[in-house]
Amino acid sequence: MSAPNVNSPNEGIVGQITNSIKNAGQYVAETVNGKAAEVSKEQNKEQAKGNVPGKTSLSDRASGVLGAASDKLDQTTHETSARANKEGI
Repeated sequence: MSAPNVNSPNEGIVGQITNSIKNAGQYVAETVNGKAAEVSKEQNKEQAKGNVPGKTSLSDRASGVLGAASDKLDQTTHETSARANKEGI
């Protein structure tokens, strides 16, 4: 997760453009990472339900629950960072 680049008071137009470009790149990266975490979360939810062949034991299902919770936290973190970087563009 990265914080957006902020324009300094004495920064010229080139510096402001550079910060906007960096923020745009970070926005895209955080959005992609957030979507990847969402996909992983959904896969873990299916595992937790016992819907993944070969991963139906109680320990596999518990692992799916913990993985889904962790992925949800990652997803939220990336989405929050993406919003902050989008506002910094």
